[in-house]
Amino acid sequence: MQSTPLRTTVIGSYPFPGWLEFASQHLDQFGTKDIEEMQEDAVIAAVHDQTAAGLDVITDGEQTRFDFNLSFYGYIDGIELESASPRKFGPPAHDQRGKHEITGELAAPRGLGAVEEFERLKRIAPEGQRLKASIPGPFTLSGRLLPNAQYSDRYAITEALLPLVRKECEDLVAAGCEEICVDEPSMSCYAHKADTKRFVDIFNRTIEPMVGKARVCMHMCFGNYKGRAVGSKKARCMFPDFLDMKVDEMHIEMATVAFTDLEVIEQIVKTPNIDAAIGIIDVKSYYIESPEEVAAIVKRCLEHAPADRLVFAPDCGLSQTARWAAKDKLKHMCDGVALVKKELGIS
Repeated sequence: MQSTPLRTTVIGSYPFPGWLEFASQHLDQFGTKDIEEMQEDAVIAAVHDQTAAGLDVITDGEQTRFDFNLSFYGYIDGIELESASPRKFGPPAHDQRGKHEITGELAAPRGLGAVEEFERLKRIAPEGQRLKASIPGPFTLSGRLLPNAQYSDRYAITEALLPLVRKECEDLVAAGCEEICVDEPSMSCYAHKADTKRFVDIFNRTIEPMVGKARVCMHMCFGNYKGRAVGSKKARCMFPDFLDMKVDEMHIEMATVAFTDLEVIEQIVKTPNIDAAIGIIDVKSYYIESPEEVAAIVKRCLEHAPADRLVFAPDCGLSQTARWAAKDKLKHMCDGVALVKKELGIS
């Protein structure tokens, strides 16, 4: 159970400033110190936008990652990165992302970079601000890697990546990180046709070093590459098995399905120590939800769970949303939650 009723947060990613997008396409023109300065400035901008919106919990916006997931491949030995897209024309979608060959044993001798990101965030964030680090889970991380003779299928690749992610989680806790979001959208995307109990086992072994030492969050969505979903958008198929995950906060995408599965909140909060995190902002639409609309959904959620078991966030990370829209959406989300808090007398 959380200490802040109706708490507000984000998943992890936040839009890059326009200048960072431009610079990332011309990195050969910058020195290493220039790049470090850009990364720090981008995190400062992300922190500013999130704190200005009024979020209870913020991240670094994943400003040093080109992708919430694929950027980690640069830290892993045994991968030959393939930059060619299999489809270069037509509407943007998941099938435009190439897969990468595994050329040797998968290892991360330098870690996965999340600890360095968290240390930077601690240095930049306002004193007393609640901070969260995010990292992809091993099943999602395995998605763009091709099986080979050594790793025969996606599950074998997942098992090889699992100790790498688990070690990074352990190191984040050692660095003082009190809240860690493990992104596993692939699990929610495949839950309608895969072994959900196997997913639970994979997840619980991954987060084992964090349990009882940090607030463990689990993010599930239906895909958001270029603002496009790829999953079945069926939240119910994850339950009840996913309730065996050893998490403190379980995030479910709700806004894009018009909150049709709000009843699953009741299943989540009936499980001791798991708070329901509701995706209340649609990051795949440029319609800006008003504070009053947000407040109305918060009240609907309160019909299924008490205030101290509810968390509100955008459906997914905001990296695929233009910054002007992300800023307005976050501000209206926080303002809408504040309206309900005021009505209920929650400080």
